[in-house]
Amino acid sequence: MSQIEKKPMNRWIIVLGAIMIQVALGAIYAWSAFTTPLQGTDVVPSEFGFTKTFTQAIFSAGLATFAIFTIIGGRLAKRYTPRKIALLGGVLLGIGYIAGGLVGANFPLKLLCIGIIGGAGIGLGYVVPIAVGVKWFPDKKGLVSGLAVAGFGFGAFIWILLANPPSILGFNGLITIQNGMYTIANVDMAFMIYGVAFFVLVVIGGLVMINPPSGWQPVGWKPAEEEKTGNRSGLFPKQMLKTPQFYLLWVMFMIGALAGLMVIGNIQNFAKCTTDGFAVPGGIFESQAVDIAVIGAAICLPIFNGFGRIVWGQVSDKIGRRKALLSMFLFQGFMMLIFFYTTANPYFFYVVAALIGFNFGGNFALFPAATADSFGTENLGLNYGFIFTSYGIGGIVGPILAGSVQDACMSFTYAFIPAAIMCFVAAVLAIIYKPKVTKEV
Repeated sequence: MSQIEKKPMNRWIIVLGAIMIQVALGAIYAWSAFTTPLQGTDVVPSEFGFTKTFTQAIFSAGLATFAIFTIIGGRLAKRYTPRKIALLGGVLLGIGYIAGGLVGANFPLKLLCIGIIGGAGIGLGYVVPIAVGVKWFPDKKGLVSGLAVAGFGFGAFIWILLANPPSILGFNGLITIQNGMYTIANVDMAFMIYGVAFFVLVVIGGLVMINPPSGWQPVGWKPAEEEKTGNRSGLFPKQMLKTPQFYLLWVMFMIGALAGLMVIGNIQNFAKCTTDGFAVPGGIFESQAVDIAVIGAAICLPIFNGFGRIVWGQVSDKIGRRKALLSMFLFQGFMMLIFFYTTANPYFFYVVAALIGFNFGGNFALFPAATADSFGTENLGLNYGFIFTSYGIGGIVGPILAGSVQDACMSFTYAFIPAAIMCFVAAVLAIIYKPKVTKEV
């Protein structure tokens, strides 16, 4: 590789564009802002009348489609350029939410528009800034992976606050209670406004999604010997699928996604469990629950989700990917065990929700970087798409399990404890995982 002194653009512009894209794509983590308006409560009914399982099904459909389309996006980006695929993702995401706001209380069409079409747009757009960013920053793979997806977590913070802010902030959001209930017209208008905003952000950010020139590398940086030779310079998916590293990464990511998405999709419902309803010790009563739930879902969890992506990426660059994965899964396992007991104290609830978000965010910095470590950067967009299918499985199992537990009037422990145990299993897998591919495949 010859070093080119003059870069065609400042590589940090790529990071800025990536953050803009990811802020819009973070819409999927803002879903908890819509669960109560779509379901209603005993005090404030909803014209939609969806069950908790229905609202989680839309969320899970979005997550699964998101995961599938990361593979498709990786393939298309190599064929048609990353910029074009990012723009296509913005179009689909915008159309999905706008159309979702036009179909009223029709659950199958809501699932199709927001879950499947919107999820497809997120999947196409998501993989582009990661793959492009790592090529521009081979010297800081963990950091740039975290920065490239940090907007995803911060985006959720923005969209939840705009939709349904806590009353202590003193302003109304897009979703308001009208005539004592959540109305279809009001909630659907929020979906349509979001669709326009998502389209604009992804299109602007997508315009700078351009790969570096062939042979370019940062001034003064020299690749490690293993990055210059052997299979790690760029495995194709067929080769990657023959390695144990792929399956270890896949299972670990599935577990990390399952635990985090279980909380993200249900955090408002969990905070609003009362002692007269589900079996939550010292549950928060309805009069307190709304603000506490929104603060946890809109501020604590998503902000720390964004910070976790940056911090865990930097940590992994310093201590290595395997040690970082081990630490993150152990930490998350303990947080899932104690989260069930946080509703008696709002501040304890906020802290643990924040830490769960922090650990969950780490997945999205560590796994792209680990994929690049093991299988090279040349086909990262495509290879990471295959790894990312695990996120789709976790996104189906985690939220729907918690939603079903609620509809069955069972304790949240039946969801949280299995998730915690799985996090400890993932920690063991992190010990087994060795990034370097040692044999020809």
